[in-house]
Amino acid sequence: MNRASQPDSPTEHLRLEGHVPDALGGERADRIAATLFADYSRSRLSEWMRSGALTVDDAAVKPSDRLHGGETIRLDALIDIVTRNQAEPIALDVRHADADILLINKPVGLVVHPGAGNPTGTLENALLHFDPALGRIPRAGIVHRLDKDTSGLMVVARTLPAHAKLVEMLGAHALRRQYVALVLGMMVAGGSVDAAIGRHPTDRLRQAVRDEDDGGRRAVTHYRVRERFRAHTLVECQLETGRTHQIRVHMAHLKHPLVGDRTYGGGLKLPKAATAELTDALRDFRRQALHAERLSFAHPRSGRPIDVTAPWPADLEHLVAAMRADTAAAK
Repeated sequence: MNRASQPDSPTEHLRLEGHVPDALGGERADRIAATLFADYSRSRLSEWMRSGALTVDDAAVKPSDRLHGGETIRLDALIDIVTRNQAEPIALDVRHADADILLINKPVGLVVHPGAGNPTGTLENALLHFDPALGRIPRAGIVHRLDKDTSGLMVVARTLPAHAKLVEMLGAHALRRQYVALVLGMMVAGGSVDAAIGRHPTDRLRQAVRDEDDGGRRAVTHYRVRERFRAHTLVECQLETGRTHQIRVHMAHLKHPLVGDRTYGGGLKLPKAATAELTDALRDFRRQALHAERLSFAHPRSGRPIDVTAPWPADLEHLVAAMRADTAAAK
């Protein structure tokens, strides 16, 4: 809704700046802007380009223009205050807090943003209660998401400059995001998956590996084996990009879907003569076995190193312990 139709609505003077990574050279300007300023839709960013509010190296640009890499994208616009959701007293596990950022350990089952199916009871509602000033930041300062049933660390910006810098860092792959995942099957070794991801052609609730000329966006996941069990493998994953469901899609692409991930093929798999404890643990585990355990990056204002870890949730700890015991019993 534009400002003319809502003359009394509060506004914010939004100033954002991002630098186009060389890896994105050759991409359309609107696509690159959507990567750097991920809180705003591609269509809205395109509108800002056409109005002159969003420039490249201080010059006007069309959404379809191709950029070379190394340019500076600047956004200078008046916007309505984005967050109008209600504050709710929902407990938060805060792992780091200062004047510029928060690091939150999101529990399993907590939705990040309000939506049609979850208008309340989300992380965004909790953040607005924890710090009402976050209502002045796009999406209450949330710069990246985790799925409802994925646990672990998320960084939240508490100021507009911190928000702009964190969005830029995400686009430049300057946030080191480390996950732990439990997958089906015995993985032989680690490696990398460089496979573009886009919306599934027939199921809008899923993502899929797709060619970049067919709607896919470049996605890279690095992984290494941490521990092998009789029919499963514990892997450590690091995201170079941050596409929706990226680890889940990439592991399924390798024919090693995540335990509990029915969406991408991670159904029940029991090793031969599995212990009763493992059998029960696997049958009771009804979500994807994925946890964002570590975030490392330079502080957006001071530049000092931030390196925070979050403990595994109890259900994942229990399942891995049952697998270790089953593996030991089989020897």
